[in-house]
Amino acid sequence: MDILILGAGAVGLSLAARLSRVSDVHAVCRQKHADIIRTNGFRMTGIWGEETSFFSCGEDVPKNRDFDHIFISSKSTATRSICEQFADMIKGKEVVSLQNGIGNEEIIAEYTDNVIGGTIITGFEWTGDASVHVSVESGPMQLGRFPSGMDANVQKLADVLQQAGVPVSTTDNIKGALWSKALYNCALNPLGAIMSVPYGKLENPHAWSIIEGMVHEAFRIMDAEKVLLPWDNAPQYLKYLKEYQLPNTRAHHSSMLQDLAACKRTEIEFLNGAVVQRAKEYAIDVPYNAFITSQIHFMEDLRTNSN
Repeated sequence: MDILILGAGAVGLSLAARLSRVSDVHAVCRQKHADIIRTNGFRMTGIWGEETSFFSCGEDVPKNRDFDHIFISSKSTATRSICEQFADMIKGKEVVSLQNGIGNEEIIAEYTDNVIGGTIITGFEWTGDASVHVSVESGPMQLGRFPSGMDANVQKLADVLQQAGVPVSTTDNIKGALWSKALYNCALNPLGAIMSVPYGKLENPHAWSIIEGMVHEAFRIMDAEKVLLPWDNAPQYLKYLKEYQLPNTRAHHSSMLQDLAACKRTEIEFLNGAVVQRAKEYAIDVPYNAFITSQIHFMEDLRTNSN
């Protein structure tokens, strides 16, 4: 199988390293990483094992290669620009979104009829250029035909990933899996960024009341879209969040906090912002998500305009 990974950062390069064991892989990444990988290899440590891998990579895509599957592993903010840049290559291909948030698959579907949704809840941390530490894993990668269903192509890709040593499962309800992951990020990511605290601090009753408001609003949108989830209602999910997800990531700092510190645009439009946009379609009032989205945009603007 010949696999292309677009927007390869810590996640995409780690995936390329594993897939290079069993497939032909090319990763489109920053030149500084590609130069090191060509000479010294890509260094991975942590729970996926310690290894150094060599694989094809660079800022461009090699000519005359017919890729079977194309992964997009970039920040959600780059999905549209990547699809535009590689539109001719993506057209008609099996394209897998391995990104955060809601809405990436819909964008990709404008460029190909063959979209596979994916979730990954593994921690990948840069330890240097072309060097990543795999820190935590809350479950296997999930793959499914978007917006729903399963087929032989999805299963074939899952089998290759399994052979490469990547924990993976398949689902015929990938939309539910995407929303399940987004719920966690909507609840904790922006509030942790605004308050500059690790997730464990959000158990404070004042913070928790805001989280409850955001989650209840998100469930109203998911009910309108008939998304099937493991939880029947918002209180059930909030119980799971407080008793399981939050304790397991108590010391974790929000990725939005890291983006804001680096004066980068966050993925808020694909998280709480996605709740707000869908709420407009259904004439549903979502004041908690609207406020938190505006607050993050305000913080983005403050940092952008101060530089």
